[in-house]
Amino acid sequence: MLLTNVVVDGAMTRIRVAGSTIEAIDPDLRRTVRERVVDCEGGTAEPGYTDHHLHLHALAAVRRSVKCGPPEVVDGAGFASALAGATADDNGWVRGIGYAETVAGDLDSTTLDRMYADRPVRISHRSGAMWMVNGLGARLLGLDTAHHAGIERRSDGTATGRIFRADDWLRERLPTTGFPDLAAVGAELLSLGITSVTDATPDLDDTALAHLRSAVAAGAIPQRVHLLGVPLGRTITEPRITTGPYKIVVADSGLPDLDDLTERIRAAHDAGRAVAVHCVTREALILTLAALDDAGPTGADRIEHAAIVPPDLIDDLVRLRVTVVTQPGFLADRGHDYLRDVDPSDRENLYRCASLIEAGDPVALSSDAPYGPLDPAAIIDAAVTRRVPGGQIAGPSERLTAAEAVGLLRTPVNGSPADFVIRDGSGATLAVVAGEMVR
Repeated sequence: MLLTNVVVDGAMTRIRVAGSTIEAIDPDLRRTVRERVVDCEGGTAEPGYTDHHLHLHALAAVRRSVKCGPPEVVDGAGFASALAGATADDNGWVRGIGYAETVAGDLDSTTLDRMYADRPVRISHRSGAMWMVNGLGARLLGLDTAHHAGIERRSDGTATGRIFRADDWLRERLPTTGFPDLAAVGAELLSLGITSVTDATPDLDDTALAHLRSAVAAGAIPQRVHLLGVPLGRTITEPRITTGPYKIVVADSGLPDLDDLTERIRAAHDAGRAVAVHCVTREALILTLAALDDAGPTGADRIEHAAIVPPDLIDDLVRLRVTVVTQPGFLADRGHDYLRDVDPSDRENLYRCASLIEAGDPVALSSDAPYGPLDPAAIIDAAVTRRVPGGQIAGPSERLTAAEAVGLLRTPVNGSPADFVIRDGSGATLAVVAGEMVR
């Protein structure tokens, strides 16, 4: 494919794409036999963004949900009003998202019933780690008699209505609604200039994998997709889909045994996969680094989030060659809560960036959407300013330059893979993803 009348670095030129590689950028390129020519009409070519950690199905589900947390909902009255005005799905359930304790405190079935008891309700915590259901929802799910380690119980054995790390279990118990259409998500990503993503959802089952593969094949998701949740023993390599490190969640609500975590990491390595370990707290990071040390690092292992990195662990990250995939956008989204709730000694340790790079540890930026802001511009601004709502700065020594932040989200327009966007004067986006032109 030959792109003509396209601007690169301020100069009109031509771009030749061969397969998934940019073969040449030169104003004097001439069409070869059977080469497709695309007139870009003076549009500007920009490197595509890569979001190194998000959740595609959860992003699509947001569109079928009611917002239950800041900035849309800030208090109990607003929360109750949002639930009362919500549209239920075809099976009568109301699905809420983004709840934070600052709205109406800790939620369980009893407190939710005071807010809204007329229809079954399930609310996701903004961390993505917990669901909360009202009394009717708990009865329909059979929580009191159900068996799952994530179901929180009172001293008498009855369920509280709080369910941790149980997305797959919950999906199996709910009336079938199917996976949401991903076309709107693909279009939104493209409009933001995002040409490749890593889906970090763990433990993808056959139906979830089939839906993702179908969406990519049909062009609903035009981006290249790297999957962390592919089960061990399977490898998916298709046009625009690849298998990534194996996702392991070290849950804050219940840390695993060191030997068990070491064996899980070792099993992934033995299967030819690096690991991508979800670590939010200091304790989770210490445990994970100890397990990686025991199992032996691959050089391609990742820590997802690394929300708190004490300075004495930075050398271990470098020694184990672990890439930190972090989300400074959370600072702009909810950093005032962090500064209020974390130990003062940890405020400088939140979502480190600059100190890791200076120490020689690889860093990648990402959104964790829908739990964090999706727009790359917001992520870059957060990495540069580290300003939280209200104006305070969280860890000023961790600020990146704009060029550094952009570089952690973009691939240069020259080389492989051929991922870039072309914006016309109106801001409309064409994109070349892995050598294919998409709109």
